[in-house]
Amino acid sequence: MRAVIQRVDKASVTVKSEVTGSIGAGLLLFLGVEADDTLEDLEWLAAKIPALRVFEDEEGRMNRSLTDTDGDILAISQFTLFGNVRKGTRPSFNKSAPPEKAREYYEKFVESLSRHLGKPVPTGVFGAHMQIEAHNNGPVTLFIDTRNKKL
Repeated sequence: MRAVIQRVDKASVTVKSEVTGSIGAGLLLFLGVEADDTLEDLEWLAAKIPALRVFEDEEGRMNRSLTDTDGDILAISQFTLFGNVRKGTRPSFNKSAPPEKAREYYEKFVESLSRHLGKPVPTGVFGAHMQIEAHNNGPVTLFIDTRNKKL
């Protein structure tokens, strides 16, 4: 699994002119599911994200997590995180999970993330064309890949 995480003051996702999810201060998360991902990958990532210390403390250092700040997460599925442009300029998505697996893992990930965060996680609509509005804070952007935990 791959996640791109951005610290935001607020974010929302709209599908067909309807807002399907929105948050105030917290994290905007884009999630891609790889064909070889496991439930262990899913659980590791869902536990890690709420504990990320990316919010400033009283001294201005990134030392507080979502659980410390009572922040929110907006989770958006994004298969293009596995786009490969090694050969030419048109991305190949052959490492992305097939839609059935990707949907299942995305939904399970959101459920697990909600448990770890202790509250519901708003989402976009899987497979839909979405418009995402974000007011980045920092900016702070992180990339996490469950296959390469050294990143």
